[in-house]
Amino acid sequence: MHKVLIVDDEKNMRFFLKEALVKEGYEVTTAENGLEALEAVSCGSFDCVLLDMRMPKMDGIQTLERLLGKTPDTPVIMMTAYGSREVAMDAVRLGAYDYFTKPFDINEMRVVVKRALQKQKLEDEIRKLKGKLDKKYDYEGIIGKSEEMLEVFDLVSKVAKNDITAMIYGESGTGKELIANIIHHKGPRKDFPMVKINCAAIPETLLESELFGYEKGAFTGATQRRLGKFEQADGGTLFLDEIGDMSLMTQAKLLRALEERKVQRLGGNEVISVNIRIIAATNQDLPKAVHNRTFREDLYFRLNVVPIFLPPLRARRGDLPLLIDHFIAENNSRLDKSVRGVSASVMKRMLGYDWPGNVRELENVIQRAVLLSSGDLITEDCLPAPIAESKPVSTQDVSIEFGGSLQEIVENIAAGAEKQLILDALEKNDWSRTKTAELLKICRKSLHNKMKKYGLSDLAKDSEGGDED
Repeated sequence: MHKVLIVDDEKNMRFFLKEALVKEGYEVTTAENGLEALEAVSCGSFDCVLLDMRMPKMDGIQTLERLLGKTPDTPVIMMTAYGSREVAMDAVRLGAYDYFTKPFDINEMRVVVKRALQKQKLEDEIRKLKGKLDKKYDYEGIIGKSEEMLEVFDLVSKVAKNDITAMIYGESGTGKELIANIIHHKGPRKDFPMVKINCAAIPETLLESELFGYEKGAFTGATQRRLGKFEQADGGTLFLDEIGDMSLMTQAKLLRALEERKVQRLGGNEVISVNIRIIAATNQDLPKAVHNRTFREDLYFRLNVVPIFLPPLRARRGDLPLLIDHFIAENNSRLDKSVRGVSASVMKRMLGYDWPGNVRELENVIQRAVLLSSGDLITEDCLPAPIAESKPVSTQDVSIEFGGSLQEIVENIAAGAEKQLILDALEKNDWSRTKTAELLKICRKSLHNKMKKYGLSDLAKDSEGGDED
Protein backbone atom coordinates (compact mmCIF):
# COMPACT_ATOMS: atom_id res chain seq x y z
CA MET A 1 0.00 0.00 0.00
CA HIS A 2 1.44 3.37 -1.07
CA LYS A 3 1.80 6.00 1.64
CA VAL A 4 0.80 9.57 0.78
CA LEU A 5 1.33 12.70 2.89
CA ILE A 6 -1.12 15.62 2.43
CA VAL A 7 0.06 19.04 3.67
CA ASP A 8 -2.58 21.80 3.67
CA ASP A 9 -3.68 24.36 6.24
CA GLU A 10 -7.35 24.05 5.20
CA LYS A 11 -9.12 21.34 7.18
CA ASN A 12 -11.82 20.75 4.56
CA MET A 13 -9.22 20.36 1.79
CA ARG A 14 -7.26 17.83 3.84
CA PHE A 15 -10.45 15.84 4.48
CA PHE A 16 -11.51 16.00 0.81
CA LEU A 17 -8.11 14.84 -0.49
CA LYS A 18 -7.77 12.12 2.11
CA GLU A 19 -11.18 10.65 1.29
CA ALA A 20 -10.42 10.66 -2.44
CA LEU A 21 -7.05 8.95 -2.04
CA VAL A 22 -8.18 6.41 0.56
CA LYS A 23 -10.79 5.26 -1.97
CA GLU A 24 -7.90 4.65 -4.39
CA GLY A 25 -6.32 2.30 -1.84
CA TYR A 26 -3.63 4.63 -0.48
CA GLU A 27 -2.58 4.97 3.16
CA VAL A 28 -2.90 8.70 3.86
CA THR A 29 -1.36 10.91 6.55
CA THR A 30 -2.23 14.61 6.87
CA ALA A 31 -0.30 17.63 8.17
CA GLU A 32 -1.61 21.14 8.87
CA ASN A 33 1.62 23.00 8.02
CA GLY A 34 5.22 22.61 6.92
CA LEU A 35 6.56 21.95 10.41
CA GLU A 36 4.13 19.07 10.92
CA ALA A 37 5.06 17.71 7.49
CA LEU A 38 8.77 17.68 8.35
CA GLU A 39 8.00 15.95 11.65
CA ALA A 40 5.91 13.32 9.83
CA VAL A 41 8.72 12.67 7.34
CA SER A 42 11.20 12.32 10.20
CA CYS A 43 9.01 9.64 11.80
CA GLY A 44 8.30 7.61 8.65
CA SER A 45 8.71 7.36 4.89
CA PHE A 46 6.21 8.37 2.21
CA ASP A 47 5.89 7.45 -1.45
CA CYS A 48 4.38 10.80 -2.43
CA VAL A 49 3.64 14.22 -0.89
CA LEU A 50 0.80 16.63 -1.81
CA LEU A 51 1.96 20.07 -0.66
CA ASP A 52 -0.05 23.31 -0.56
CA MET A 53 1.77 26.43 -1.73
CA ARG A 54 0.32 29.00 0.70
CA MET A 55 0.50 28.09 4.38
CA PRO A 56 1.28 29.95 7.63
CA LYS A 57 4.56 29.54 9.54
CA MET A 58 6.35 27.98 6.56
CA ASP A 59 5.19 28.38 2.96
CA GLY A 60 5.20 25.66 0.30
CA ILE A 61 8.54 26.60 -1.28
CA GLN A 62 10.34 26.57 2.07
CA THR A 63 8.71 23.28 3.00
CA LEU A 64 9.58 21.79 -0.41
CA GLU A 65 13.26 22.66 -0.03
CA ARG A 66 13.45 21.10 3.42
CA LEU A 67 11.48 18.01 2.37
CA LEU A 68 13.80 17.42 -0.60
CA GLY A 69 16.74 17.84 1.75
CA LYS A 70 15.39 15.03 3.93
CA THR A 71 13.95 12.72 1.23
CA PRO A 72 15.27 13.79 -2.19
CA ASP A 73 13.79 10.77 -3.97
CA THR A 74 10.19 11.31 -2.80
CA PRO A 75 8.00 12.98 -5.48
CA VAL A 76 6.33 16.17 -4.24
CA ILE A 77 3.22 17.53 -6.01
CA MET A 78 2.44 21.20 -5.39
CA MET A 79 -1.10 22.55 -4.97
CA THR A 80 -1.55 26.21 -5.80
CA ALA A 81 -4.37 28.72 -6.21
CA TYR A 82 -5.46 29.82 -9.68
CA GLY A 83 -3.15 32.48 -11.12
CA SER A 84 -0.01 31.29 -9.29
CA ARG A 85 1.43 29.28 -12.19
CA GLU A 86 4.79 31.10 -12.15
CA VAL A 87 5.32 30.26 -8.47
CA ALA A 88 4.39 26.64 -9.18
CA MET A 89 6.89 26.49 -12.04
CA ASP A 90 9.57 27.80 -9.67
CA ALA A 91 8.72 24.88 -7.38
CA VAL A 92 9.14 22.43 -10.26
CA ARG A 93 12.53 23.95 -11.06
CA LEU A 94 13.50 23.43 -7.42
CA GLY A 95 12.65 19.73 -7.63
CA ALA A 96 8.87 19.32 -7.31
CA TYR A 97 7.52 16.49 -9.47
CA ASP A 98 4.42 18.35 -10.74
CA TYR A 99 1.67 20.76 -9.70
CA PHE A 100 -2.03 21.43 -10.18
CA THR A 101 -4.14 24.48 -9.48
CA LYS A 102 -7.14 24.89 -7.19
CA PRO A 103 -9.97 24.32 -7.78
CA PHE A 104 -8.84 21.14 -9.51
CA ASP A 105 -10.45 18.17 -11.16
CA ILE A 106 -10.37 15.19 -8.78
CA ASN A 107 -9.70 12.76 -11.65
CA GLU A 108 -6.76 14.87 -12.81
CA MET A 109 -5.39 14.80 -9.27
CA ARG A 110 -5.69 11.00 -9.15
CA VAL A 111 -3.81 10.68 -12.46
CA VAL A 112 -0.98 12.96 -11.32
CA VAL A 113 -0.58 11.05 -8.05
CA LYS A 114 -0.64 7.71 -9.88
CA ARG A 115 2.05 8.86 -12.32
CA ALA A 116 4.23 10.12 -9.47
CA LEU A 117 3.93 6.78 -7.67
CA GLN A 118 4.74 4.86 -10.86
CA LYS A 119 7.82 7.00 -11.34
CA GLN A 120 8.83 6.39 -7.73
CA LYS A 121 8.37 2.62 -8.15
CA LEU A 122 10.42 2.62 -11.36
CA GLU A 123 13.26 4.57 -9.77
CA ASP A 124 13.26 2.19 -6.78
CA GLU A 125 13.52 -0.78 -9.16
CA ILE A 126 16.37 0.90 -11.03
CA ARG A 127 18.25 1.53 -7.78
CA LYS A 128 17.77 -2.10 -6.74
CA LEU A 129 18.94 -3.38 -10.12
CA LYS A 130 22.00 -1.17 -10.01
CA GLY A 131 22.73 -2.39 -6.51
CA LYS A 132 22.58 -6.00 -7.67
CA LEU A 133 24.77 -5.45 -10.72
CA ASP A 134 27.82 -7.69 -10.44
CA LYS A 135 30.90 -5.62 -9.63
CA LYS A 136 32.92 -7.24 -12.39
CA TYR A 137 30.34 -5.89 -14.87
CA ASP A 138 30.48 -2.33 -13.51
CA TYR A 139 33.96 -0.98 -12.86
CA GLU A 140 33.57 2.54 -11.47
CA GLY A 141 30.78 3.30 -13.95
CA ILE A 142 32.27 1.50 -16.98
CA ILE A 143 30.09 -1.42 -18.06
CA GLY A 144 31.53 -4.61 -19.52
CA LYS A 145 32.19 -8.27 -18.88
CA SER A 146 33.99 -9.26 -22.08
CA GLU A 147 37.52 -10.64 -21.74
CA GLU A 148 38.86 -7.47 -23.36
CA MET A 149 37.22 -5.19 -20.79
CA LEU A 150 38.08 -7.39 -17.82
CA GLU A 151 41.73 -7.16 -18.89
CA VAL A 152 41.39 -3.37 -19.06
CA PHE A 153 39.80 -3.23 -15.59
CA ASP A 154 42.63 -5.33 -14.13
CA LEU A 155 45.34 -3.18 -15.72
CA VAL A 156 43.68 0.11 -14.74
CA SER A 157 43.40 -1.10 -11.14
CA LYS A 158 47.13 -1.81 -11.05
CA VAL A 159 48.08 1.49 -12.74
CA ALA A 160 45.85 3.56 -10.45
CA LYS A 161 47.57 2.32 -7.29
CA ASN A 162 51.00 3.41 -8.51
CA ASP A 163 52.14 6.93 -9.34
CA ILE A 164 53.10 6.07 -12.91
CA THR A 165 52.57 7.61 -16.35
CA ALA A 166 49.92 5.96 -18.52
CA MET A 167 48.94 6.26 -22.18
CA ILE A 168 45.34 5.40 -23.08
CA TYR A 169 44.65 4.31 -26.65
CA GLY A 170 41.17 4.09 -28.10
CA GLU A 171 38.83 5.33 -30.76
CA SER A 172 36.54 8.28 -30.12
CA GLY A 173 33.71 7.29 -27.80
CA THR A 174 35.41 4.32 -26.13
CA GLY A 175 35.74 6.03 -22.74
CA LYS A 176 39.35 7.25 -22.57
CA GLU A 177 38.51 10.18 -20.30
CA LEU A 178 36.50 7.90 -17.98
CA ILE A 179 39.55 5.65 -17.59
CA ALA A 180 41.74 8.67 -16.87
CA ASN A 181 39.28 9.82 -14.19
CA ILE A 182 39.37 6.39 -12.53
CA ILE A 183 43.17 6.28 -12.52
CA HIS A 184 43.35 9.68 -10.83
CA HIS A 185 40.53 9.25 -8.29
CA LYS A 186 41.70 5.79 -7.21
CA GLY A 187 45.35 6.84 -7.06
CA PRO A 188 47.68 8.46 -4.52
CA ARG A 189 46.99 11.96 -5.89
CA LYS A 190 43.19 11.77 -5.54
CA ASP A 191 43.11 14.62 -2.98
CA PHE A 192 44.79 16.99 -5.44
CA PRO A 193 43.35 18.48 -8.65
CA MET A 194 42.95 16.67 -11.95
CA VAL A 195 43.39 19.15 -14.79
CA LYS A 196 42.37 18.27 -18.34
CA ILE A 197 43.30 19.71 -21.71
CA ASN A 198 42.20 18.56 -25.16
CA CYS A 199 45.20 19.13 -27.39
CA ALA A 200 43.06 18.82 -30.55
CA ALA A 201 40.47 21.39 -29.47
CA ILE A 202 42.88 24.30 -28.88
CA PRO A 203 44.56 26.18 -31.77
CA GLU A 204 48.28 25.54 -31.98
CA THR A 205 49.05 29.22 -31.33
CA LEU A 206 47.23 29.04 -28.00
CA LEU A 207 48.17 25.54 -26.82
CA GLU A 208 51.58 26.55 -25.45
CA SER A 209 50.11 29.37 -23.36
CA GLU A 210 47.38 27.01 -22.09
CA LEU A 211 49.98 24.47 -20.99
CA PHE A 212 52.59 26.78 -19.48
CA GLY A 213 50.69 29.99 -18.72
CA TYR A 214 51.79 33.56 -19.41
CA GLU A 215 52.72 36.84 -17.76
CA LYS A 216 50.88 40.12 -18.16
CA GLY A 217 51.94 41.75 -21.42
CA ALA A 218 53.44 38.58 -22.89
CA PHE A 219 51.37 39.13 -26.05
CA THR A 220 48.49 41.25 -27.27
CA GLY A 221 45.50 40.56 -25.08
CA ALA A 222 47.50 39.24 -22.11
CA THR A 223 46.09 41.77 -19.64
CA GLN A 224 46.99 39.75 -16.55
CA ARG A 225 49.05 36.79 -15.42
CA ARG A 226 47.53 33.37 -16.05
CA LEU A 227 48.68 30.04 -14.66
CA GLY A 228 49.06 27.20 -17.15
CA LYS A 229 47.68 23.68 -16.84
CA PHE A 230 50.98 22.41 -15.42
CA GLU A 231 50.83 24.81 -12.48
CA GLN A 232 47.09 24.25 -11.96
CA ALA A 233 47.71 20.49 -11.71
CA ASP A 234 50.63 20.79 -9.27
CA GLY A 235 50.43 17.88 -6.82
CA GLY A 236 47.75 16.19 -8.89
CA THR A 237 47.23 14.84 -12.40
CA LEU A 238 47.47 16.45 -15.83
CA PHE A 239 45.37 14.68 -18.47
CA LEU A 240 46.60 15.35 -22.01
CA ASP A 241 43.76 14.25 -24.27
CA GLU A 242 44.33 13.66 -28.00
CA ILE A 243 48.09 14.07 -27.54
CA GLY A 244 48.67 12.78 -31.08
CA ASP A 245 47.31 16.04 -32.52
CA MET A 246 50.05 18.17 -30.95
CA SER A 247 52.57 19.85 -33.28
CA LEU A 248 56.23 18.83 -33.24
CA MET A 249 57.25 22.23 -31.88
CA THR A 250 54.91 21.99 -28.89
CA GLN A 251 55.91 18.34 -28.42
CA ALA A 252 59.52 19.46 -27.93
CA LYS A 253 58.52 21.98 -25.25
CA LEU A 254 56.27 19.43 -23.56
CA LEU A 255 59.09 16.88 -23.49
CA ARG A 256 61.42 19.34 -21.81
CA ALA A 257 58.80 20.18 -19.16
CA LEU A 258 58.26 16.48 -18.46
CA GLU A 259 61.96 15.71 -18.21
CA GLU A 260 62.83 18.67 -15.99
CA ARG A 261 59.49 18.87 -14.11
CA LYS A 262 59.82 22.62 -14.53
CA VAL A 263 57.91 25.19 -16.58
CA GLN A 264 58.35 28.80 -17.56
CA ARG A 265 55.41 31.08 -18.31
CA LEU A 266 55.37 32.87 -21.65
CA GLY A 267 56.92 36.31 -21.22
CA GLY A 268 58.40 35.40 -17.83
CA ASN A 269 61.83 34.55 -16.46
CA GLU A 270 60.81 32.56 -13.38
CA VAL A 271 61.37 28.79 -13.53
CA ILE A 272 58.58 26.99 -11.68
CA SER A 273 58.92 23.44 -10.34
CA VAL A 274 55.87 21.20 -10.69
CA ASN A 275 55.07 17.79 -9.23
CA ILE A 276 52.42 16.10 -11.36
CA ARG A 277 51.32 12.76 -12.73
CA ILE A 278 50.79 12.57 -16.50
CA ILE A 279 48.01 10.61 -18.17
CA ALA A 280 47.77 10.95 -21.94
CA ALA A 281 45.24 9.66 -24.45
CA THR A 282 44.96 9.40 -28.21
CA ASN A 283 42.84 7.88 -30.95
CA GLN A 284 45.86 7.68 -33.24
CA ASP A 285 48.41 4.95 -33.89
CA LEU A 286 51.40 6.60 -32.18
CA PRO A 287 54.01 4.00 -33.22
CA LYS A 288 52.97 4.66 -36.82
CA ALA A 289 53.13 8.42 -36.18
CA VAL A 290 56.65 7.97 -34.78
CA HIS A 291 57.63 6.00 -37.89
CA ASN A 292 56.19 8.79 -40.08
CA ARG A 293 58.03 11.39 -37.97
CA THR A 294 54.84 13.26 -37.01
CA PHE A 295 55.34 12.36 -33.34
CA ARG A 296 58.63 12.54 -31.44
CA GLU A 297 60.07 9.17 -30.52
CA ASP A 298 61.57 10.45 -27.24
CA LEU A 299 58.21 11.92 -26.16
CA TYR A 300 56.49 8.67 -27.14
CA PHE A 301 58.74 6.64 -24.84
CA ARG A 302 58.31 9.22 -22.08
CA LEU A 303 54.50 8.91 -22.20
CA ASN A 304 54.07 5.26 -23.19
CA VAL A 305 55.20 3.82 -19.82
CA VAL A 306 52.03 1.76 -19.38
CA PRO A 307 49.85 1.57 -22.50
CA ILE A 308 46.14 0.87 -21.98
CA PHE A 309 44.17 -0.19 -25.07
CA LEU A 310 40.39 0.33 -25.00
CA PRO A 311 38.65 -1.98 -27.48
CA PRO A 312 36.04 -0.52 -29.83
CA LEU A 313 32.45 -1.59 -29.24
CA ARG A 314 32.43 -3.77 -32.37
CA ALA A 315 35.24 -5.83 -30.79
CA ARG A 316 33.14 -6.60 -27.70
CA ARG A 317 29.62 -7.10 -29.03
CA GLY A 318 28.87 -9.43 -26.12
CA ASP A 319 28.76 -6.33 -23.90
CA LEU A 320 25.96 -4.77 -25.95
CA PRO A 321 23.04 -6.27 -23.93
CA LEU A 322 24.57 -5.02 -20.66
CA LEU A 323 25.20 -1.56 -22.06
CA ILE A 324 21.74 -1.33 -23.61
CA ASP A 325 20.07 -2.27 -20.32
CA HIS A 326 22.25 0.23 -18.45
CA PHE A 327 21.41 3.14 -20.76
CA ILE A 328 17.69 2.26 -20.86
CA ALA A 329 17.56 2.32 -17.04
CA GLU A 330 19.38 5.67 -16.95
CA ASN A 331 17.05 7.27 -19.49
CA ASN A 332 13.88 5.78 -17.98
CA SER A 333 14.69 7.69 -14.82
CA ARG A 334 15.73 10.87 -16.64
CA LEU A 335 12.79 10.95 -19.10
CA ASP A 336 10.10 9.51 -16.81
CA LYS A 337 9.59 6.46 -19.07
CA SER A 338 9.13 2.77 -18.39
CA VAL A 339 10.88 1.05 -21.30
CA ARG A 340 11.96 -2.47 -20.33
CA GLY A 341 14.13 -3.43 -23.31
CA VAL A 342 14.49 -3.66 -27.08
CA SER A 343 12.59 -5.84 -29.54
CA ALA A 344 14.26 -8.91 -31.06
CA SER A 345 14.58 -7.19 -34.46
CA VAL A 346 16.21 -4.14 -32.88
CA MET A 347 18.72 -6.33 -31.03
CA LYS A 348 19.64 -8.05 -34.31
CA ARG A 349 20.17 -4.66 -35.98
CA MET A 350 22.30 -3.43 -33.11
CA LEU A 351 24.41 -6.60 -33.05
CA GLY A 352 25.01 -6.29 -36.80
CA TYR A 353 25.90 -2.58 -36.71
CA ASP A 354 29.59 -1.56 -36.48
CA TRP A 355 29.16 1.37 -34.02
CA PRO A 356 31.78 3.78 -35.42
CA GLY A 357 31.00 6.16 -32.54
CA ASN A 358 31.38 3.34 -30.01
CA VAL A 359 29.78 3.52 -26.54
CA ARG A 360 29.08 7.26 -26.87
CA GLU A 361 27.06 6.61 -30.03
CA LEU A 362 25.17 3.75 -28.36
CA GLU A 363 24.33 5.99 -25.39
CA ASN A 364 22.91 8.68 -27.69
CA VAL A 365 20.97 6.12 -29.75
CA ILE A 366 19.35 4.64 -26.62
CA GLN A 367 18.49 8.07 -25.24
CA ARG A 368 16.74 8.96 -28.52
CA ALA A 369 14.99 5.59 -28.70
CA VAL A 370 13.69 5.76 -25.10
CA LEU A 371 12.36 9.27 -25.75
CA LEU A 372 10.58 8.23 -28.96
CA SER A 373 9.30 4.89 -27.69
CA SER A 374 5.54 4.72 -27.18
CA GLY A 375 5.50 1.26 -25.61
CA ASP A 376 7.55 -0.83 -23.23
CA LEU A 377 9.91 -2.05 -25.98
CA ILE A 378 12.16 -0.07 -28.31
CA THR A 379 11.15 -0.85 -31.91
CA GLU A 380 12.90 -0.23 -35.23
CA ASP A 381 10.99 3.01 -35.91
CA CYS A 382 12.79 4.52 -32.88
CA LEU A 383 16.24 3.93 -34.40
CA PRO A 384 18.23 6.39 -36.53
CA ALA A 385 18.45 5.47 -40.21
CA PRO A 386 22.03 4.05 -40.25
CA ILE A 387 21.07 1.40 -37.67
CA ALA A 388 17.50 0.80 -38.83
CA GLU A 389 18.84 0.16 -42.36
CA SER A 390 21.85 -1.94 -41.27
CA LYS A 391 22.01 -5.64 -42.04
CA PRO A 392 20.56 -7.57 -39.09
CA VAL A 393 22.50 -10.42 -37.55
CA SER A 394 21.24 -13.81 -38.69
CA THR A 395 20.54 -16.32 -35.94
CA GLN A 396 20.14 -19.24 -38.35
CA ASP A 397 23.49 -20.77 -37.55
CA VAL A 398 23.58 -19.75 -33.90
CA SER A 399 22.91 -22.39 -31.26
CA ILE A 400 20.53 -21.01 -28.62
CA GLU A 401 19.50 -22.63 -25.37
CA PHE A 402 15.98 -21.27 -24.90
CA GLY A 403 15.88 -22.66 -21.40
CA GLY A 404 18.21 -19.85 -20.34
CA SER A 405 17.43 -16.24 -19.52
CA LEU A 406 16.85 -13.56 -22.15
CA GLN A 407 20.28 -12.15 -21.26
CA GLU A 408 21.92 -15.52 -21.94
CA ILE A 409 20.06 -15.92 -25.23
CA VAL A 410 21.15 -12.48 -26.44
CA GLU A 411 24.74 -13.13 -25.37
CA ASN A 412 24.74 -16.39 -27.34
CA ILE A 413 23.43 -14.55 -30.39
CA ALA A 414 26.13 -11.89 -29.97
CA ALA A 415 28.86 -14.51 -29.63
CA GLY A 416 27.62 -16.38 -32.69
CA ALA A 417 27.46 -13.17 -34.72
CA GLU A 418 30.97 -12.18 -33.65
CA LYS A 419 32.36 -15.60 -34.55
CA GLN A 420 30.76 -15.44 -37.99
CA LEU A 421 32.07 -11.91 -38.65
CA ILE A 422 35.62 -12.97 -37.73
CA LEU A 423 35.38 -16.09 -39.88
CA ASP A 424 34.14 -14.09 -42.88
CA ALA A 425 36.96 -11.55 -42.44
CA LEU A 426 39.60 -14.30 -42.16
CA GLU A 427 38.38 -15.99 -45.34
CA LYS A 428 38.26 -12.66 -47.17
CA ASN A 429 41.92 -12.04 -46.27
CA ASP A 430 43.18 -15.59 -46.96
CA TRP A 431 43.50 -16.16 -43.20
CA SER A 432 46.02 -13.34 -42.75
CA ARG A 433 45.64 -12.29 -39.13
CA THR A 434 47.36 -8.97 -39.68
CA LYS A 435 45.04 -7.99 -42.55
CA THR A 436 41.99 -9.36 -40.71
CA ALA A 437 42.78 -7.32 -37.59
CA GLU A 438 43.14 -4.21 -39.77
CA LEU A 439 39.84 -4.94 -41.54
CA LEU A 440 37.99 -5.45 -38.26
CA LYS A 441 39.81 -2.46 -36.74
CA ILE A 442 40.93 -4.36 -33.66
CA CYS A 443 44.41 -5.11 -32.39
CA ARG A 444 46.11 -8.38 -33.37
CA LYS A 445 46.11 -9.60 -29.75
CA SER A 446 42.32 -9.23 -29.52
CA LEU A 447 41.90 -11.13 -32.77
CA HIS A 448 44.18 -13.91 -31.50
CA ASN A 449 42.16 -14.21 -28.26
CA LYS A 450 38.85 -14.30 -30.11
CA MET A 451 40.07 -16.92 -32.60
CA LYS A 452 41.17 -19.07 -29.67
CA LYS A 453 37.83 -18.51 -27.90
CA TYR A 454 35.77 -19.55 -30.92
CA GLY A 455 38.01 -22.45 -31.98
CA LEU A 456 39.22 -20.73 -35.14
CA SER A 457 42.94 -21.07 -34.41
CA ASP A 458 43.02 -24.71 -35.56
CA LEU A 459 41.21 -23.78 -38.77
CA ALA A 460 43.86 -21.12 -39.40
CA LYS A 461 46.65 -23.70 -39.03
CA ASP A 462 44.92 -26.02 -41.47
CA SER A 463 44.44 -23.32 -44.10
CA GLU A 464 47.03 -22.86 -46.83
CA GLY A 465 47.16 -19.07 -46.55
CA GLY A 466 47.56 -16.85 -43.53
CA ASP A 467 50.39 -15.65 -41.34
CA GLU A 468 51.75 -17.23 -38.18
CA ASP A 469 51.62 -15.81 -34.63
